[in-house]
Amino acid sequence: MSNSSSTTIPDARGHFGPYGGRFVPETLMHPLQELEEEYRRAQKDPAFKREFAYYLREFCGRPTPLYFAERLTRELGGAKIYLKREDLLHTGAHKINNCIGQILLARRMGKTRIIAETGAGQHGVATATVAAMFGLKCVVCMGAVDCERQELNVYRMKMLGAEVVSVKAGQQTLKEAINEAMRDWVTNVRTTHYILGTVYGAHPYPVMVRNFQRVIGDEARRQILEKEERLPDLLIACVGGGSNSMGLFYPFLKDKSVKMVGVEAGGEGIATGKHAARFQGGSLGVLQGTRSYLLQDEFGQVQLTHSVSAGLDYAAVGPEHAWLRDRKRVEYTYATDAQALTAFMKLARLEGIIPALESAHAIAEVMKRAPKLGKDKLIIINLSGRGDKDVSQVAEKVKLEMPK
Repeated sequence: MSNSSSTTIPDARGHFGPYGGRFVPETLMHPLQELEEEYRRAQKDPAFKREFAYYLREFCGRPTPLYFAERLTRELGGAKIYLKREDLLHTGAHKINNCIGQILLARRMGKTRIIAETGAGQHGVATATVAAMFGLKCVVCMGAVDCERQELNVYRMKMLGAEVVSVKAGQQTLKEAINEAMRDWVTNVRTTHYILGTVYGAHPYPVMVRNFQRVIGDEARRQILEKEERLPDLLIACVGGGSNSMGLFYPFLKDKSVKMVGVEAGGEGIATGKHAARFQGGSLGVLQGTRSYLLQDEFGQVQLTHSVSAGLDYAAVGPEHAWLRDRKRVEYTYATDAQALTAFMKLARLEGIIPALESAHAIAEVMKRAPKLGKDKLIIINLSGRGDKDVSQVAEKVKLEMPK
C-alpha cells in the first residue's frame, strides 16, 4: 500500500495541485486527523497488511481474473480486449476492497458504529457486509430515487442488518446521501466511523481509498505480463467519484506507453444538461469536503445531474482525477445512457456477462476505440461490477424480445 510508486502523492494537507484538501466543519477536523494518523500507522504495520490481504483473498475472492473477451474482440475486429473481473468479487463490485480496509481501521480506532452513503447500492451492500462480519452497527444513507431504482440492493442491506435511511431532500440521489451521512457523522463522531465509498471527500479519503483500490491495477499488471508478456496499450474504466478507475490506473501511471481513458456519464447528452460529465460541463469548486471539478451554476449552486446508472449520478469527481486530467496523463470522455444500454446488452449477448450499468459506460467507449486499433494492441477494461442490480431497470428501457 505504499505511495512511493508514483509522483501523484498528495501533499501533507491532501492537495493534488489545486485540488483536494480538507474543507469541513470544525467538528470533523479532529476525526479526520485521527483517521489520517491511524491510516499512516496501519500502512507501516505488517499485521494490518497481512489482515487486509487475508480478507481480500479469503472473504472477497481476490485475485479476480483478467479475462480475454474473445467474442467481443472478434466482433469489434480490432484490439485484443481483456476484462478485469471485479464483478466476480463477493457483493458483486470493487467496493468491497475499500470497505475491508476501512472496517479494519475503524476497529483499530475502537469505533462501534459505521455510517456510509451509497448511490447504486453496491457500496452500501459492501459496507453492510463488512459491518455484519465484524459485528458493528451500520447505517447507510441512500437517496430516495436511488432506493427506488436499486430496490434489490436496499433489501440486501437490510438483510445484512443495516438500517437504510432514504434521503428525500434535493435531488434524492448520491449528493444528498453524502450530506446526510456527513450530518450523522458530525453528530456521532465519538463512536462512529464514516466509510466513504470513493476517492472523494476530505483528506485522507481520496488517497486512502485509492490505495485500498490499487489492488485492482497491481493484479491487472501482473496478470497481463503473464498472459501477454507486455503492458497493455490502453486502460479504460468508468468514472463516478472515481475509485474503480483510480484503482486500475494508479499502478500504471509511470508507464508512459500505457494510455488511460476515464468515461463519465453523458446521460441524455451534454447539450441537454441532463448528464453527470463534470469535465465536459463542470468548473472548479468545493463540495463535500474537497476542491475539484463539479457541475455548478455561475453562483456556485450545485446543478442537477442525470445518469441511467445511479453510481455515476454525482455532481463532482475525485480530486486526483482532476489533477491527472490537467497533466494530460488521463483522457476523460463520456458515454450517453443510450450507448451504455447498447454496451450492456452487447456484453451480455456476446460474453455471457451482465455488467453493471456503470461498467457498461467503459464498454461503450471500448466499442468506439477497439475497431480503430490494430489487432496487436491490448486493452484492459475495468469491469467494476455485475449487473444483477440493474436488470429490472434495463428491461424497462430496452424492449427485450422474450424467447417463445
